Amino acid sequence: MGEKIAKTGIKRDNNLMYYVKTGDVWATPRKQPGQPKGKAQKIAAAGIEMDYSKYLYYVDGDGDVARKERQVGGSKRKTTAAKKAPAAKKAAPAKKAAPAKKAPAKKAPAKKAPAKKAGGKKGKK
Repeated sequence: MGEKIAKTGIKRDNNLMYYVKTGDVWATPRKQPGQPKGKAQKIAAAGIEMDYSKYLYYVDGDGDVARKERQVGGSKRKTTAAKKAPAAKKAAPAKKAAPAKKAPAKKAPAKKAPAKKAGGKKGKK
């Protein structure tokens, strides 16, 4: 969870999408089928200085402005030592002795597949 930086106490509406822009809280109507696109409106003037390179800013569940530190580079990968550790192997069944090989017989040349006609798809039109 992030830290609260401004208490605005906005009562949230499910038909609006809230965001923080230039230190103020804005809301825009959610898209609905058959309805024209709505315009964004300024809901509250929080008046905060924003550092986008370090933090993400959002309106939390209480209607206050909060920020959370960005994850630079995403989540960390597992170490290569963990990848190299062999997993427990199951015992393989004993193989039977292979029969003696005979001299290879002459093979017939491979048959080619018939060429496709350039007429499109077959079937009903």
